[in-house]
Amino acid sequence: MEAVSYTAQWTAAARAEESAREDALFRDPLARDLAAPRGFELLDEYGGGGLLPFIAIRTRYLDDSVEEILRDNGPRQVVFVAAGMDTRAFRLSWPAGTTVYEVDHGPLLAEKSRRLAGLGALPASGADRREVPADLAGTWLPALRAAGFDPAEPTLWVVEGLLFFLTEDQANGVLTTLAGASAPGSWLAVDLVSRALLRSPFSQTFLKALRAAGTPWRFGTDEPEEFLAAAGWKVRDLREPGEEGAGAGRWPYEVQPRERRGASRSWLVRAEIAGR
Repeated sequence: MEAVSYTAQWTAAARAEESAREDALFRDPLARDLAAPRGFELLDEYGGGGLLPFIAIRTRYLDDSVEEILRDNGPRQVVFVAAGMDTRAFRLSWPAGTTVYEVDHGPLLAEKSRRLAGLGALPASGADRREVPADLAGTWLPALRAAGFDPAEPTLWVVEGLLFFLTEDQANGVLTTLAGASAPGSWLAVDLVSRALLRSPFSQTFLKALRAAGTPWRFGTDEPEEFLAAAGWKVRDLREPGEEGAGAGRWPYEVQPRERRGASRSWLVRAEIAGR
């Protein structure tokens, strides 16, 4: 199990906790089994500071993004970058003919497949699910293409819970790589955090625990529109947790006006490929 991402496990644990609520924002019946062996333990360790509601809100926002973008804009190939223990291929509604690629480290995908097979889980109707073992720190697009990905066709890229683990240059590199492989009509659904959040004294207990575990958060931006534009993406929807369409009523903190400088923020974004 050393090769399996523990970050993916505590994210699955958070989704299992949300799924057990009467007022759950989504239902993920597979999450509890995918959270073993350390997901709930790590969730107890990291779970303060709004982590649980954030993961719930982010999950629902990206669920809605997938379904609305596919319905309104028509991409029929979807790529989950750093898919982890995500189960959207099994629990969302997919238009007929949709190919869903899950890209992540080989050992993680193998362990995930073993568990899903043991549960008898099958992809939802309409989804052709394909695993793509790859090292995201290296050159991974050839592996995606070998699995059937066609860069000449519109794509929806979903990048969840990844960019803040990277440096700014690495995060830009990921988004630029996606843009370079995107045909006209392609979209991106992604989350980021603000630079101010990484500096906030209220975040330091959580961030210190991540550093001690060897998974520090490195990157944040206070100007997400500009950052995404520099990588080739035009923001079409940007929300913070607690706003309408992003967990209004479930976020435990007041949403700060955008003009307030230095506020800790998480960004939930839909963006379209620019300049095509």
